Amino acid sequence: MGAPFHFFSVAFRLVSNLRRAVDDLAQHALDAATAAGAGYADARVVRRRAQHVATKNGEVDTVSDAETEGIGVRVLVDGAWGFAGDPRLSEEGARDAALRAVSFARASASRARQRVVLAPLEPAGGDYEAPLERDPVEVPLEEKIALCLAAEEGMRRPEVKITEAMVRAMREDRVFRSSDGARASQRFVECGGGIDALAVSDDGRVQNRSYPSAHGGSSAQAGWEFVEGLELAREAERVGEEAAALLTADACPAAVTTIVVDAEQMVLQVHESVGHPTELDRVYGTEAAYAGTSFLKPDDLGSLRYGSEHMNVTADPTTPLGLGTFGWDDEGAPARRQPVVERGVLSGYLASRETSALLGRDLGGSMRADSWSRMPLVRMTNLHLEPGAGTLDDLLADVDEGLYLCTNKSWSIDDKRLNFQFGTQIAWEIKKGKLGRMLRDPTYTGVTPEFWGRLDAVAGLGEWRLFGLTNCGKGQPGQHAHVSHGTSPARFRDVQVGVRQ
Repeated sequence: MGAPFHFFSVAFRLVSNLRRAVDDLAQHALDAATAAGAGYADARVVRRRAQHVATKNGEVDTVSDAETEGIGVRVLVDGAWGFAGDPRLSEEGARDAALRAVSFARASASRARQRVVLAPLEPAGGDYEAPLERDPVEVPLEEKIALCLAAEEGMRRPEVKITEAMVRAMREDRVFRSSDGARASQRFVECGGGIDALAVSDDGRVQNRSYPSAHGGSSAQAGWEFVEGLELAREAERVGEEAAALLTADACPAAVTTIVVDAEQMVLQVHESVGHPTELDRVYGTEAAYAGTSFLKPDDLGSLRYGSEHMNVTADPTTPLGLGTFGWDDEGAPARRQPVVERGVLSGYLASRETSALLGRDLGGSMRADSWSRMPLVRMTNLHLEPGAGTLDDLLADVDEGLYLCTNKSWSIDDKRLNFQFGTQIAWEIKKGKLGRMLRDPTYTGVTPEFWGRLDAVAGLGEWRLFGLTNCGKGQPGQHAHVSHGTSPARFRDVQVGVRQ
């Protein structure tokens, strides 16, 4: 027992010394910024290693293993923001980033129409590290490739012309310090995967199926056991069969009908029509360059009817396995669960210290940056549609005629997040409470509060699933946030499906 304990002791001292050195760099940046005139400053030191493995048609398509590190410094000078980053984790790099940030802020202050005020925040901090069994970054490359190839094998059919599989892994260490006294050290570990089958008919018609989600599969803040639990190879046969079957399926008819939306598609619905419009910087119009603003107004809080009484949406950065889970956000605000919509009424916003001060409410805790080289923005954390009661079969049983829509395929929504049209990969008719024939190319349209007002039921906790997305874009220059959504299948009445005649 002596040798393993000695190894652990040495490793612990090395990690502790490394964190202490990084913490000292962050403090050095704060000292330089405040000495140069910053009224407030914060510094983030980030080290990240990210891996991506993809196969296509039985061959290795992509293998990447990238590392990045640096420090980002954000300051307030005379009520104006400045930000700068530096890839050098040295006293010189920290000082240079701080001084450039102060210079940018001072230049902005000379033109500012309104001074930034921050809502008060009690200094907090500590250590955060999500539990895991097997570090996904350390899983051998050969094992990752073999998993992808095995999943591809199960999808093959004569009609399936392209099969793809991917897995990803990431490990990130992030140290934060602010001149207010906040101090946090956090380690985030993520992994995920997914498969796709694309089928082509003799006359050129194309259909595809994905698992567990379109647009990059699904990820979680967890160890490699999460990827193994997806059982990509087990699901592959069904994915290939459905892709091929869609080639001869009837087209989705145009109608106003009842729809039951599966949990995966509800992720997209929540993300686009609730998540983005409730970001408070969009509400105030200070973020509009990427994907627009919001149909909501600041004084809608507590009064706007967002949907039916069955609609309950919660922002929760404490969710186990969530990609938006943390101990503290990138302003040092501690993670806490907050309601966004309660029984159909708007009850919260996703906010920062700055936007919380504008609103006069304590709503902060949603500030995140995707790297050391980017300034934090108001972002979704983990945004969930809370479960209702019953099973998917219960939702279907109360439908005389309608559609069951599964797996996102496309989305379009206006720049105020109001009018939308979404498409799914597949649908089934519902007749007298039972699933019937398969349909291809289904779409549905709506206006956000009207659509959510037609929410008739949400399935219970037993049907609730957590999906992790890595492609949520926002900001200029652009950032990609990693967010999770928990959802159950949901039923909506009187919805336009197909192309209106």
